Amino acid sequence: MKPKETEGWMRKWNGNIGMKILGLDSSGLVASVAVVEDDVLLAESTLDYKKTHSQTLLPMLDGLRSRLELDLDSLDAIAVASGPGSFTGLRIGAATAKGLGLALRRPLVEVPTLEGLAWNLWGTDRLVCPLMDARRNQVYAAAYEFVPVQERFRLDAVIPQMPIDIREMLEKLNQLGRGVVFLGDGTPVYRREIAEYCKVPYAFAPAGNNRQRAASIASLGAVYFAQGKTVTAAEHCPEYLRKSQAEREAGSRMTEAEASEAE
Repeated sequence: MKPKETEGWMRKWNGNIGMKILGLDSSGLVASVAVVEDDVLLAESTLDYKKTHSQTLLPMLDGLRSRLELDLDSLDAIAVASGPGSFTGLRIGAATAKGLGLALRRPLVEVPTLEGLAWNLWGTDRLVCPLMDARRNQVYAAAYEFVPVQERFRLDAVIPQMPIDIREMLEKLNQLGRGVVFLGDGTPVYRREIAEYCKVPYAFAPAGNNRQRAASIASLGAVYFAQGKTVTAAEHCPEYLRKSQAEREAGSRMTEAEASEAE
């Protein structure tokens, strides 16, 4: 986005003139689409079912557009969950966001998946720990706190997002010595480990807030948009945090081949 264009959108935000953000999240098991205008959630569609995001995301977006009688040209930006998460899901979300951004000539706002999850619990005085199952006893995890700033809260990372062994993450939380709320699809997978190894007071977020929601991606995306944190559609790339299984296996085969040649 060009500097003058960014300044124009910033003036629009500061003047509280109907800024409209489309949120997309297909980073995990959930597919979710939402539209937020200023501080109002106009519509949200979320599905956690046994279908691929390639089957659900675009039809959900089209259904939401139809019900809202939404002119996509009225959007100011597209906020997308940028990772970590499912490699396939992130690519589907990225392709959808990039296609819309290019067609509409709108900027993209990259919202880290775990920050979007934490935003579900806006304003809590406990630490928020999103957990996404990364398999092999690992999770994509982070810890966040909400810091009061005038009439709002700022989301700060206490432990930055990373792929980590679940027990190591719980030990980091124990060292902080603060109460924590867990959420995300990794929570039920590692509930037994949490009960055994978490030594600080903890709780689990309820059903309406414990999975990815595009409403949170759009809402937090609006904050980042106002701060000028945008990229072009061409610039957007998901943040995987680690190599895919196929890439790891290819690297392992290459290492074995090189070792064999050295013998």
